[in-house]
Amino acid sequence: MSELKVLHIGRKESFESHTPKNDFTESVQKTSLPMGLAAEEYIKAMPDANVLIVDAIADIPADLINALPSLKMIHSEGVAYNRIDCEAAGKKGVYVCNCAGMNAMAVAEQALLLMLGCLRDVAGGDRAVREGKQQKVKEAYMIAGSLKELSDCTVGLIGLGAIGRSTAELLKAFHAKVYYTQHHRLEPETEEALGVTWLASQDDLLAVSDIVSLHLPVTPQTEKMCNAAFFEKMKAGSILINTSRGELVDDSALIHALKSGRLAMAGLDTIDCEPVKKDHILLNASEDVESKILFSPHIGGITGSSSLRGYATIWENVERISAGERPVNIVNQGFLC
Repeated sequence: MSELKVLHIGRKESFESHTPKNDFTESVQKTSLPMGLAAEEYIKAMPDANVLIVDAIADIPADLINALPSLKMIHSEGVAYNRIDCEAAGKKGVYVCNCAGMNAMAVAEQALLLMLGCLRDVAGGDRAVREGKQQKVKEAYMIAGSLKELSDCTVGLIGLGAIGRSTAELLKAFHAKVYYTQHHRLEPETEEALGVTWLASQDDLLAVSDIVSLHLPVTPQTEKMCNAAFFEKMKAGSILINTSRGELVDDSALIHALKSGRLAMAGLDTIDCEPVKKDHILLNASEDVESKILFSPHIGGITGSSSLRGYATIWENVERISAGERPVNIVNQGFLC
Protein backbone atom coordinates (compact mmCIF):
# COMPACT_ATOMS: atom_id res chain seq x y z
CA MET A 1 0.00 0.00 0.00
CA SER A 2 1.25 3.51 -0.84
CA GLU A 3 1.25 6.21 1.83
CA LEU A 4 -1.41 5.28 4.35
CA LYS A 5 -4.06 7.92 5.06
CA VAL A 6 -5.79 8.16 8.43
CA LEU A 7 -8.74 10.44 9.18
CA HIS A 8 -9.40 11.05 12.85
CA ILE A 9 -12.86 12.16 14.02
CA GLY A 10 -12.79 13.41 17.59
CA ARG A 11 -10.64 15.60 19.81
CA LYS A 12 -7.48 16.55 17.94
CA GLU A 13 -5.51 17.23 21.13
CA SER A 14 -6.22 13.72 22.45
CA PHE A 15 -5.33 12.13 19.11
CA GLU A 16 -2.03 13.97 18.91
CA SER A 17 -1.02 13.44 22.54
CA HIS A 18 -1.76 9.70 22.62
CA THR A 19 -0.48 8.69 19.18
CA PRO A 20 2.94 7.09 19.70
CA LYS A 21 5.85 8.77 17.93
CA ASN A 22 7.73 6.27 15.78
CA ASP A 23 8.82 5.79 12.17
CA PHE A 24 5.52 4.18 11.18
CA THR A 25 3.16 6.77 12.66
CA GLU A 26 5.32 9.57 11.27
CA SER A 27 5.04 8.01 7.77
CA VAL A 28 1.24 8.09 7.86
CA GLN A 29 -0.71 11.05 6.48
CA LYS A 30 -3.02 12.15 9.30
CA THR A 31 -5.93 14.59 9.41
CA SER A 32 -8.11 15.30 12.46
CA LEU A 33 -11.58 16.85 12.48
CA PRO A 34 -14.08 17.30 15.33
CA MET A 35 -17.24 15.25 15.81
CA GLY A 36 -20.60 16.51 14.64
CA LEU A 37 -19.70 17.69 11.12
CA ALA A 38 -21.68 16.71 8.04
CA ALA A 39 -20.42 13.64 6.20
CA GLU A 40 -19.46 15.86 3.27
CA GLU A 41 -16.93 17.69 5.43
CA TYR A 42 -15.09 14.49 6.31
CA ILE A 43 -15.19 13.26 2.72
CA LYS A 44 -13.81 16.57 1.45
CA ALA A 45 -11.00 16.55 4.03
CA MET A 46 -9.70 13.09 3.05
CA PRO A 47 -11.66 11.41 0.22
CA ASP A 48 -9.10 8.61 -0.07
CA ALA A 49 -8.85 7.77 3.64
CA ASN A 50 -7.78 4.19 4.37
CA VAL A 51 -8.56 4.27 8.09
CA LEU A 52 -11.01 6.17 10.27
CA ILE A 53 -10.07 6.52 13.95
CA VAL A 54 -13.18 7.76 15.73
CA ASP A 55 -14.33 8.90 19.14
CA ALA A 56 -16.45 6.20 20.76
CA ILE A 57 -19.53 8.46 20.65
CA ALA A 58 -19.00 9.77 17.10
CA ASP A 59 -21.71 8.96 14.56
CA ILE A 60 -20.28 7.11 11.56
CA PRO A 61 -23.22 6.55 9.19
CA ALA A 62 -23.51 4.50 6.01
CA ASP A 63 -23.35 7.52 3.70
CA LEU A 64 -19.89 8.42 5.04
CA ILE A 65 -18.63 4.85 4.86
CA ASN A 66 -19.93 4.32 1.33
CA ALA A 67 -18.37 7.56 0.08
CA LEU A 68 -14.81 6.50 1.01
CA PRO A 69 -13.71 4.02 -1.68
CA SER A 70 -10.28 3.32 -0.16
CA LEU A 71 -11.54 2.69 3.37
CA LYS A 72 -10.21 -0.50 4.99
CA MET A 73 -10.88 -0.06 8.72
CA ILE A 74 -12.89 2.02 11.19
CA HIS A 75 -11.40 1.96 14.69
CA SER A 76 -13.15 3.19 17.83
CA GLU A 77 -10.91 5.08 20.25
CA GLY A 78 -12.67 3.21 23.04
CA VAL A 79 -14.66 0.04 23.61
CA ALA A 80 -18.04 1.28 22.35
CA TYR A 81 -18.90 1.08 18.66
CA ASN A 82 -22.70 1.32 18.63
CA ARG A 83 -22.71 4.61 16.69
CA ILE A 84 -20.79 3.09 13.79
CA ASP A 85 -22.90 1.49 11.03
CA CYS A 86 -21.25 -1.92 11.33
CA GLU A 87 -23.52 -3.49 8.72
CA ALA A 88 -22.70 -0.89 6.08
CA ALA A 89 -19.00 -1.29 6.84
CA GLY A 90 -19.21 -5.07 6.63
CA LYS A 91 -20.94 -4.97 3.25
CA LYS A 92 -17.98 -2.97 1.93
CA GLY A 93 -15.46 -5.35 3.49
CA VAL A 94 -14.40 -2.68 5.98
CA TYR A 95 -13.29 -3.88 9.41
CA VAL A 96 -14.79 -2.20 12.48
CA CYS A 97 -12.52 -2.62 15.51
CA ASN A 98 -12.46 -1.46 19.11
CA CYS A 99 -10.01 -1.28 21.99
CA ALA A 100 -11.48 -4.18 23.96
CA GLY A 101 -9.93 -4.49 27.41
CA MET A 102 -8.09 -1.16 27.30
CA ASN A 103 -10.05 0.32 30.19
CA ALA A 104 -11.23 -2.76 32.07
CA MET A 105 -9.70 -1.95 35.45
CA ALA A 106 -10.30 1.79 35.07
CA VAL A 107 -14.04 1.29 34.52
CA ALA A 108 -14.17 -1.36 37.25
CA GLU A 109 -12.72 1.18 39.68
CA GLN A 110 -15.41 3.67 38.62
CA ALA A 111 -18.11 1.05 39.18
CA LEU A 112 -16.79 0.42 42.70
CA LEU A 113 -16.58 4.16 43.36
CA LEU A 114 -20.25 4.55 42.40
CA MET A 115 -21.31 1.53 44.46
CA LEU A 116 -19.60 2.92 47.56
CA GLY A 117 -20.76 6.44 46.75
CA CYS A 118 -24.38 5.29 46.64
CA LEU A 119 -24.14 3.07 49.72
CA ARG A 120 -22.69 5.96 51.78
CA ASP A 121 -24.59 8.75 49.94
CA VAL A 122 -21.32 10.59 49.38
CA ALA A 123 -22.92 13.51 47.54
CA GLY A 124 -25.57 13.99 50.24
CA GLY A 125 -22.97 13.74 52.99
CA ASP A 126 -20.81 16.36 51.32
CA ARG A 127 -23.78 18.74 51.14
CA ALA A 128 -24.69 18.07 54.77
CA VAL A 129 -21.24 19.01 56.03
CA ARG A 130 -21.14 22.16 53.90
CA GLU A 131 -24.54 23.17 55.32
CA GLY A 132 -23.44 22.64 58.93
CA LYS A 133 -25.56 19.51 59.37
CA GLN A 134 -22.79 16.98 59.94
CA GLN A 135 -23.85 15.88 63.41
CA LYS A 136 -27.54 15.69 62.51
CA VAL A 137 -26.85 13.38 59.55
CA LYS A 138 -24.38 11.27 61.53
CA GLU A 139 -26.83 10.74 64.40
CA ALA A 140 -29.64 9.83 62.00
CA TYR A 141 -27.47 7.12 60.46
CA MET A 142 -26.44 5.81 63.88
CA ILE A 143 -30.06 5.58 65.08
CA ALA A 144 -31.33 3.95 61.90
CA GLY A 145 -28.34 1.62 61.49
CA SER A 146 -28.92 1.96 57.75
CA LEU A 147 -25.39 2.37 56.41
CA LYS A 148 -24.26 -0.76 54.58
CA GLU A 149 -20.82 -2.11 53.82
CA LEU A 150 -20.16 -3.78 50.48
CA SER A 151 -19.59 -7.00 52.41
CA ASP A 152 -23.24 -6.80 53.49
CA CYS A 153 -24.37 -6.72 49.87
CA THR A 154 -25.17 -9.14 47.11
CA VAL A 155 -23.94 -7.66 43.83
CA GLY A 156 -25.31 -8.79 40.48
CA LEU A 157 -23.13 -8.28 37.40
CA ILE A 158 -24.98 -8.34 34.08
CA GLY A 159 -22.25 -9.25 31.63
CA LEU A 160 -18.85 -10.63 32.58
CA GLY A 161 -16.51 -9.50 29.84
CA ALA A 162 -13.19 -7.82 30.58
CA ILE A 163 -14.75 -5.00 32.63
CA GLY A 164 -17.19 -7.28 34.44
CA ARG A 165 -14.34 -9.60 35.41
CA SER A 166 -12.21 -6.74 36.70
CA THR A 167 -15.19 -5.53 38.72
CA ALA A 168 -15.61 -9.01 40.18
CA GLU A 169 -11.94 -9.08 41.15
CA LEU A 170 -12.31 -5.82 43.08
CA LEU A 171 -15.55 -6.94 44.72
CA LYS A 172 -13.83 -10.11 45.93
CA ALA A 173 -11.49 -7.96 48.01
CA PHE A 174 -14.56 -6.31 49.61
CA HIS A 175 -16.04 -9.74 50.48
CA ALA A 176 -19.29 -9.06 48.63
CA LYS A 177 -21.41 -11.97 47.40
CA VAL A 178 -21.33 -11.73 43.62
CA TYR A 179 -23.64 -13.28 41.03
CA TYR A 180 -23.37 -12.86 37.28
CA THR A 181 -25.49 -13.64 34.27
CA GLN A 182 -24.59 -13.88 30.61
CA HIS A 183 -25.29 -16.25 27.73
CA HIS A 184 -22.27 -18.47 28.32
CA ARG A 185 -21.21 -19.70 31.73
CA LEU A 186 -17.53 -19.50 32.65
CA GLU A 187 -15.42 -22.49 33.51
CA PRO A 188 -15.75 -23.52 37.20
CA GLU A 189 -12.11 -22.68 37.94
CA THR A 190 -12.58 -19.17 36.51
CA GLU A 191 -15.70 -18.64 38.61
CA GLU A 192 -13.81 -19.73 41.70
CA ALA A 193 -10.88 -17.43 40.95
CA LEU A 194 -13.20 -14.44 40.45
CA GLY A 195 -15.44 -15.34 43.39
CA VAL A 196 -18.63 -15.31 41.30
CA THR A 197 -21.68 -17.55 40.96
CA TRP A 198 -23.59 -17.93 37.70
CA LEU A 199 -27.34 -17.50 37.47
CA ALA A 200 -28.93 -18.62 34.21
CA SER A 201 -31.88 -16.30 34.70
CA GLN A 202 -31.45 -12.54 34.73
CA ASP A 203 -34.73 -12.31 36.62
CA ASP A 204 -33.26 -14.41 39.44
CA LEU A 205 -30.22 -12.12 39.59
CA LEU A 206 -32.40 -9.01 39.78
CA ALA A 207 -34.50 -10.50 42.56
CA VAL A 208 -31.58 -11.21 44.92
CA SER A 209 -29.15 -8.36 44.21
CA ASP A 210 -28.75 -5.33 46.46
CA ILE A 211 -26.67 -3.74 43.70
CA VAL A 212 -27.03 -4.43 39.97
CA SER A 213 -24.11 -3.34 37.79
CA LEU A 214 -24.33 -3.22 33.98
CA HIS A 215 -21.40 -4.43 31.87
CA LEU A 216 -22.86 -4.79 28.38
CA PRO A 217 -22.48 -3.24 24.93
CA VAL A 218 -25.43 -1.53 23.25
CA THR A 219 -27.09 -3.79 20.70
CA PRO A 220 -30.66 -3.98 19.36
CA GLN A 221 -31.25 -6.61 22.08
CA THR A 222 -29.84 -4.56 24.98
CA GLU A 223 -30.96 -1.03 24.09
CA LYS A 224 -33.39 0.25 26.77
CA MET A 225 -33.26 -3.16 28.47
CA CYS A 226 -33.53 -1.43 31.86
CA ASN A 227 -37.19 -0.56 31.44
CA ALA A 228 -40.20 -0.58 33.77
CA ALA A 229 -40.45 -4.37 33.73
CA PHE A 230 -36.71 -4.68 34.51
CA PHE A 231 -36.95 -2.35 37.52
CA GLU A 232 -40.03 -4.13 38.86
CA LYS A 233 -37.99 -7.32 39.02
CA MET A 234 -35.20 -5.68 41.02
CA LYS A 235 -35.07 -6.11 44.77
CA ALA A 236 -36.91 -3.33 46.61
CA GLY A 237 -34.48 -0.66 47.80
CA SER A 238 -31.65 -1.82 45.53
CA ILE A 239 -29.11 0.23 43.58
CA LEU A 240 -28.43 0.42 39.83
CA ILE A 241 -24.89 1.10 38.60
CA ASN A 242 -24.23 1.93 34.94
CA THR A 243 -20.67 2.40 33.71
CA SER A 244 -21.44 0.92 30.28
CA ARG A 245 -23.68 2.97 28.00
CA GLY A 246 -26.60 5.27 28.76
CA GLU A 247 -28.64 3.72 25.95
CA LEU A 248 -29.11 0.59 28.08
CA VAL A 249 -31.49 2.49 30.39
CA ASP A 250 -34.99 3.86 29.83
CA ASP A 251 -34.61 7.16 31.69
CA SER A 252 -38.34 7.69 32.29
CA ALA A 253 -38.62 4.20 33.82
CA LEU A 254 -35.56 4.89 35.98
CA ILE A 255 -37.08 8.10 37.32
CA HIS A 256 -40.30 6.27 38.17
CA ALA A 257 -38.37 3.47 39.93
CA LEU A 258 -36.45 6.00 42.04
CA LYS A 259 -39.54 8.03 42.83
CA SER A 260 -41.55 4.96 43.89
CA GLY A 261 -38.75 3.66 46.11
CA ARG A 262 -38.26 0.50 44.08
CA LEU A 263 -34.67 1.72 43.70
CA ALA A 264 -32.85 3.42 46.54
CA MET A 265 -30.23 5.04 44.29
CA ALA A 266 -28.59 4.97 40.88
CA GLY A 267 -24.91 5.57 40.18
CA LEU A 268 -24.42 6.64 36.57
CA ASP A 269 -21.14 7.27 34.78
CA THR A 270 -23.00 7.50 31.48
CA ILE A 271 -26.47 8.54 30.44
CA ASP A 272 -28.31 8.53 27.12
CA CYS A 273 -27.93 11.43 24.68
CA GLU A 274 -24.31 12.39 25.35
CA PRO A 275 -22.97 15.06 25.27
CA VAL A 276 -25.46 15.79 28.05
CA LYS A 277 -27.38 19.08 27.87
CA LYS A 278 -29.05 20.92 30.77
CA ASP A 279 -32.51 19.98 29.52
CA HIS A 280 -31.83 16.23 29.90
CA ILE A 281 -34.72 14.44 31.62
CA LEU A 282 -32.50 13.08 34.40
CA LEU A 283 -31.20 16.55 35.21
CA ASN A 284 -34.71 17.91 35.55
CA ALA A 285 -36.28 15.28 37.79
CA SER A 286 -38.04 16.24 41.02
CA GLU A 287 -35.92 16.98 44.10
CA ASP A 288 -36.70 13.62 45.72
CA VAL A 289 -35.37 11.83 42.63
CA GLU A 290 -32.41 14.16 42.12
CA SER A 291 -31.01 13.26 45.55
CA LYS A 292 -31.08 9.57 44.61
CA ILE A 293 -28.80 9.86 41.56
CA LEU A 294 -25.02 10.01 41.78
CA PHE A 295 -23.50 11.14 38.48
CA SER A 296 -19.96 11.05 37.17
CA PRO A 297 -19.09 12.60 33.78
CA HIS A 298 -18.34 9.40 31.81
CA ILE A 299 -14.74 9.32 33.00
CA GLY A 300 -14.54 5.67 34.02
CA GLY A 301 -12.53 4.57 31.01
CA ILE A 302 -10.43 7.63 30.21
CA THR A 303 -7.52 7.36 32.60
CA GLY A 304 -4.16 8.24 31.11
CA SER A 305 -3.04 4.63 31.24
CA SER A 306 -6.15 3.30 29.51
CA SER A 307 -5.84 5.87 26.71
CA LEU A 308 -2.23 4.88 26.08
CA ARG A 309 -3.22 1.19 25.99
CA GLY A 310 -6.05 1.97 23.59
CA TYR A 311 -3.89 3.92 21.20
CA ALA A 312 -1.25 1.19 21.24
CA THR A 313 -3.96 -1.22 20.03
CA ILE A 314 -5.20 1.25 17.40
CA TRP A 315 -1.81 1.80 15.84
CA GLU A 316 -0.92 -1.89 15.93
CA ASN A 317 -4.09 -2.46 13.90
CA VAL A 318 -3.25 0.38 11.53
CA GLU A 319 0.12 -1.29 10.92
CA ARG A 320 -1.68 -4.56 10.16
CA ILE A 321 -3.89 -2.80 7.63
CA SER A 322 -0.82 -1.19 6.04
CA ALA A 323 0.76 -4.64 5.72
CA GLY A 324 -2.40 -6.17 4.24
CA GLU A 325 -3.04 -8.21 7.39
CA ARG A 326 -6.23 -8.81 9.35
CA PRO A 327 -6.60 -6.60 12.44
CA VAL A 328 -7.58 -7.77 15.92
CA ASN A 329 -10.68 -6.85 17.96
CA ILE A 330 -13.02 -6.97 14.95
CA VAL A 331 -16.59 -6.29 16.11
CA ASN A 332 -18.50 -6.58 12.82
CA GLN A 333 -17.54 -10.16 11.96
CA GLY A 334 -21.14 -11.11 11.20
CA PHE A 335 -21.50 -8.42 8.52
CA LEU A 336 -18.19 -8.84 6.70
CA CYS A 337 -18.47 -9.98 3.11
